[in-house]
Amino acid sequence: MEQRTLGSTGPTVSSLGLGCMAMSDAYGPSDRGESIATIHAALDAGITLLDTGDFYAMGHNEMLIREALKVVSREKVRISVKFGALRGPVGDFIGMDCRPAATKNFLAYSLQRLGTDHVDIYRPARLDPNVPIEDTIGGLADLVKAGYVRHIGLSEVGSDTIRRAHAVHPIADLQIEYSLIERGIERDILKTCRELGIGITAYGVLARGLISGHWSKDSGKAGKDYRLMTPRFQGANLEANLALVESLRKIANDVGATPAQVAIAWVAAQGREIVPLIGARTRNRLDEALGATKVTLTQAHLAALAKAFPPDVASGTRYAAEQMAHLDSEKPATR
Repeated sequence: MEQRTLGSTGPTVSSLGLGCMAMSDAYGPSDRGESIATIHAALDAGITLLDTGDFYAMGHNEMLIREALKVVSREKVRISVKFGALRGPVGDFIGMDCRPAATKNFLAYSLQRLGTDHVDIYRPARLDPNVPIEDTIGGLADLVKAGYVRHIGLSEVGSDTIRRAHAVHPIADLQIEYSLIERGIERDILKTCRELGIGITAYGVLARGLISGHWSKDSGKAGKDYRLMTPRFQGANLEANLALVESLRKIANDVGATPAQVAIAWVAAQGREIVPLIGARTRNRLDEALGATKVTLTQAHLAALAKAFPPDVASGTRYAAEQMAHLDSEKPATR
């Protein structure tokens, strides 16, 4: 598989990464055996980047990855971990804690659950409004010096915060949502990252399955699926967004690929500093996503996609209002 380097200081990883969140609790029931088999299949296919968070099912996801990696050489895998999100006993999110002392504590637990002595990329999941980003990054820099963390990343923060963080310690990559229907990064964040030599790990490249070509009005209703609580998956918004998928399907037919493959290939085509994270939790979905690496989008295809998916084409916000309020990445740059 093609390799890409995350920024000027980050690691070299596969051109696609595997996001493991959905193998735990977010998108309804999942099969443990199939999840582990999917991780193994991804590694066999050349994927080297696994992305997780310590709050994904309160540690379940990290322990799942540990089990999958028992038969894999640690040095063949790059593990990216998000930290800082606090959850209550019923799974509700109750805040952020990115104080250096808390960060050190979170990492200690992650190392134990993952069964490793270091994390390749460690990043706060969101900006903690009560802790200056300089303090958080300073604490992470100490963990880099101690050898417990190889690289520092960020997640869903805006250009001003990126600059402040990067001034304390080099940032390897920014993890942020980026897809045909979520183009907010293009306002100023992508330019800032390119200027500073910071890579992008793009999640939500299929808009959480919405533009995969597999979602329908009845999808997700059989089990607990948090996507159903987000505006883009509700009511008239869902109908409008599914209509967009039909436009994607027509273009995909012309390309000779599936809608999901074209959507992934489009993100990958936006720059070599960008690594799409695919959220496959079954081998079938993984096989389809891997097919994106064989898709070639011509200028005509890119023009057709640009016409069908202009910025802000999606109906509804990507998160509920309360969560949107915590996204520093939604704030416009001041310089």
